[in-house]
Amino acid sequence: MEKNTYAVIGLGRFGGSICKELGKEGMEVLAVDVSEEKVNEYKEIASHAVIADSTDENALKDLGFRNINHVIVAIGDNIQASMLTTLILKELGIKQITVKAQSDYHEKILYKIGADEVVHPERDMGKRIAHSIISSNILDYLELSDEHSVVEVKAGDKMHAKTLIELDIRAKFGCNVVAIKRGRDINVSPMAHDEIDREDILIVIGSDKDIHRFEKELVIED
Repeated sequence: MEKNTYAVIGLGRFGGSICKELGKEGMEVLAVDVSEEKVNEYKEIASHAVIADSTDENALKDLGFRNINHVIVAIGDNIQASMLTTLILKELGIKQITVKAQSDYHEKILYKIGADEVVHPERDMGKRIAHSIISSNILDYLELSDEHSVVEVKAGDKMHAKTLIELDIRAKFGCNVVAIKRGRDINVSPMAHDEIDREDILIVIGSDKDIHRFEKELVIED
């Protein structure tokens, strides 16, 4: 499968946190902002960091945006720039466009002009959104502290028809499966011999480093 490529437009606190998380996961990320200072800050974090005006269609074409799978528009308070950028990206044929909204009204407009997903930074953490962007199997992400989190994942094909003892998640990754949800039923403190179905939802707790390894090996589909 072709490797997903991402672009983050707007490197404020929200866009910057998504850029950092995607970079940590080893994703190819193009970071874009009109501010030279912000772009310089992300040159060592993103695969590429460039100064550009995202409301300039030719600038985005020159940067190869047509070849990018997923663009996150995280522009700050400039609602007009946010909407115009979204329109241009839609016209360029971007497969997935996620946009930061300033208000419910802004959200409605963004959906009408072609945004695939709209997020409110006040409600959604950059880390949480970055993980859901990487894989549809990662359903939720909750920070417990600076270094520990809880992740909710769909089992998928890599874990299907295997028991917890076969997967050996605790020994291999240092994470603990604290519950398994199957439909409306939830199995708290599952046993080692419990078999997993591809539609099961696992609640996993661990350090961020261990969770990253777990996601990379067992959650993110090839």
